[in-house]
Amino acid sequence: MNKMPTIAFQGELGAYSHQACHEARPDHAPLPCPTFEDAIEAVRAGEADLAMLPVENSTYGRVADIHSLLPHSGLHIVEEAFVRVHINLLALPGTTLDQVRVAQSHTVLLGQCREFLGQHGIRPRVGADTAGSAKQIAEAGDPAEAALASEMAGKIYGLEVLARHIEDHDRNTTRFLIMSRDPSWPEPGSGPIKTSFVFRVRNIPAALYKAMGGFATNGVNMTKLESYMVDGSFSATQFYADIEGHPGDAPVARALDELRFFTSSLDILGVYPADPDHFEGGGAA
Repeated sequence: MNKMPTIAFQGELGAYSHQACHEARPDHAPLPCPTFEDAIEAVRAGEADLAMLPVENSTYGRVADIHSLLPHSGLHIVEEAFVRVHINLLALPGTTLDQVRVAQSHTVLLGQCREFLGQHGIRPRVGADTAGSAKQIAEAGDPAEAALASEMAGKIYGLEVLARHIEDHDRNTTRFLIMSRDPSWPEPGSGPIKTSFVFRVRNIPAALYKAMGGFATNGVNMTKLESYMVDGSFSATQFYADIEGHPGDAPVARALDELRFFTSSLDILGVYPADPDHFEGGGAA
């Protein structure tokens, strides 16, 4: 009998990362891990086949630490996945909304439900994470306490949904990257493709400006460019970038060649299919 493949994620069962695993890889068994580093190590050590890592949120921007972990992970991006973050008020079975006095969740989710909580006189309380909060509320057994989490978390921990989709903004989405030990590049021209890479520019005047010029002149769309310090130094900066296209495409190849001329290091993290619902499709950097 063949063993079911496994996908690692950070958090408890029922977390939004677990939801991403379920939606993108329903044929994989989920493996919850305490930290992002643990999820990466699970793949490196062969305990999991893939890792699901959140990289950015449409409301709160990039996920802290992820971009600094990716270059040294030894893993490769093989796919991207997007999860619409719907927030639900979960409570013990039989609880009514007017009984709830406290709602517990990760601080980010609490900040996204201020209007609903204020209208119902519910006091926010910070928990370690979303699914962990649902687990704690189920174990506490107090009908005055509720959790803000996914519907999946409610089903796992035996809580009922008192109110669905209570987030203040209706477009909150998190982008995830699926990581593997081995690269799996699609063929050029096989559909919308993204390439992700990190680089450091040489110590010459206007190096970043010159390095970016090749993407504009070759009509390559750069969808993301972020910088972060390396080893806590103000003088060492690394850049993370996403572009549309495949290194085998002539315009992308020319742009990357020009980038290499102005960089001291350049590492491709992955070449993978772009999500068709979130592909911008054209335009220069």
